[in-house]
Amino acid sequence: MLPPLDLRDVSEKLSSHLRPWHRSFQFWVRAIDIYTGYKAFQVRASFEKDVQKQEAMWERQHELAADKIYAMCTDLGGFFLKIAQILGKPDLAPAAWVRKLVTLCDQAPATPFHTVKIVLEKELGQSVDDMFERFDMEPLGSASIGQVHKARLRGDKNDVVVKVQHPGVQDLMMTDIHNLQAFALYMQKTDIKFDLYSVTKEMEKQIGYEFDFIREAGAMERIRKFLYENNKRTPVLVPRVIPDMVSRRVLVMEYIDGIPILNLGDEIAKRGINPGGKAAAAAKQKILKSLTLAYGQMILKSGFFHADPHPGNILICKGSEVALLDYGQVKDLPEQLRLGYASLVLAIADSDPTRASESYRELGIDTLSKCENEQQEMLRLAETMFDTKLPPGVVMLQPFSEGSSIKKIAVKAFPEELFSVLRTVHLLRGLSVGLGINYSCAEQWRTIAEEALYHAGRSKGKDANPRARRRGLIKRLFWRDK
Repeated sequence: MLPPLDLRDVSEKLSSHLRPWHRSFQFWVRAIDIYTGYKAFQVRASFEKDVQKQEAMWERQHELAADKIYAMCTDLGGFFLKIAQILGKPDLAPAAWVRKLVTLCDQAPATPFHTVKIVLEKELGQSVDDMFERFDMEPLGSASIGQVHKARLRGDKNDVVVKVQHPGVQDLMMTDIHNLQAFALYMQKTDIKFDLYSVTKEMEKQIGYEFDFIREAGAMERIRKFLYENNKRTPVLVPRVIPDMVSRRVLVMEYIDGIPILNLGDEIAKRGINPGGKAAAAAKQKILKSLTLAYGQMILKSGFFHADPHPGNILICKGSEVALLDYGQVKDLPEQLRLGYASLVLAIADSDPTRASESYRELGIDTLSKCENEQQEMLRLAETMFDTKLPPGVVMLQPFSEGSSIKKIAVKAFPEELFSVLRTVHLLRGLSVGLGINYSCAEQWRTIAEEALYHAGRSKGKDANPRARRRGLIKRLFWRDK
């Protein structure tokens, strides 16, 4: 006699099998709606000759699209929360998008505690009660890959953070990425002359790494050791991994007390500090200076760096110290790219178009241009992609606007491995815009870049004495207005 059919089990398996198809359908329906909405609007806007009225029309269109993008990211979650983090930056997306998407940093749906408990006990081989004296059932935050809980180990007086991966999230995120790759291929053939497909391939590789918490723990310890050994005082705090409490889906680390950088303005106001006063300005400058120094050292000196400095991963601690969280996305640049990028940093810092063009070739960035002043446009393109400074009078950079260098110079090939550097610089620019500070990371990284080339035997002329340049850098006012 056949066993009775478990209809609930059949339903769950069928739902699991069809879910990727359903997500793909949902993505394409919504993406096409947003895209065709903009294309139709462009035609309508072209008939309006009054500039102010046209700008008002664009603002309304951006608000409409922002609502649709927000709904898509919220409903689908997963990888689309990562997309929201990339797009929700003041320097890259319209202001209406930013206002909507910036709130999605740590608001993914949480996995129920009973499921978290099962994952913990399976991965670490002990019961939650045996391992922890206290374990907060409500997570501190839930992001696209996993969620974090505050807890305290038995026999210890210090709190820890327990990061637990959402079950089944990997397959869904890979489906999302493949859909985005197809959309990127279409966009680069029709609207944007940039190698978007290579960018999405690098995203696929980097996000794939995020599902291995053992790898993340190793990266966290490596960066922590590098920053502590190369500075008298580390520019950013890095959590310490708790030994023997790491698996592929669970990571236990020290708890660092601080406030999210997005809440900095509220905290300043709560303490009765004038947001426009000297004390607030000094705190913001210290925060950005710490992040800039840490990233300059990681990218140019080590080549191994934290590649995800979005606001949800940055805490502000006592004394305006900065803590950098979440090491799921790290990048280990090959030597040639590290040194090629160091050369490009110097080209940007010195406004040297010839060196910028040479650095493009060394980095493997293949461009096509028919515009006048090609080398000068190449330098402008480098500044757009790889520097944080905004031009005088510009409050928001729109890389894909009609007058931008990307519209004048087609980027036919862009090394996948450079995308992490590109994204990191753009996230730093977004933070600087949010803090109200306009500065050039290339200028601040000049000495580190010179030292990298010097130690590789590639210094020439004015680059040959980085120690003297470092002394000059220390004496120079960090946030100067040019």
